[in-house]
Amino acid sequence: MASQLLLLAFLAITSSIALASDPSSLQDFCVADPKTSVPVNGVVCKDSKLVDANDFFFSGLHLAGNTSNAVGSRVTPVNVSQIAGLNTLGISIARIDYAPWGINPPHTHPRASEILTFMCLISIVRWCM
Repeated sequence: MASQLLLLAFLAITSSIALASDPSSLQDFCVADPKTSVPVNGVVCKDSKLVDANDFFFSGLHLAGNTSNAVGSRVTPVNVSQIAGLNTLGISIARIDYAPWGINPPHTHPRASEILTFMCLISIVRWCM
């Protein structure tokens, strides 16, 4: 009887650990195919024979965003929609441009983290300090 209780306790502990973990990606390498609309662990994978260097490239983070809006900021997102090679990796980046006194409205990132690096342009150093 004691050994059965011990076995039951062991199974309960090990199964609760397995249920508490995040699921693994289904693929390590899965370039998104923008022509399909069926989501499978992200976006459907492109045929690996059709993958090229442009699937891992984005040009646009060097361009300043237009901040003449109500909040005085502009977000330039880079995710799987812009770089197909990010599919299923859970990686994205964004450039945020601020006007003087501009704000980034409250928002959330479900199941994600955010790291913010703030840089000042020489022409507005007084504003940044």
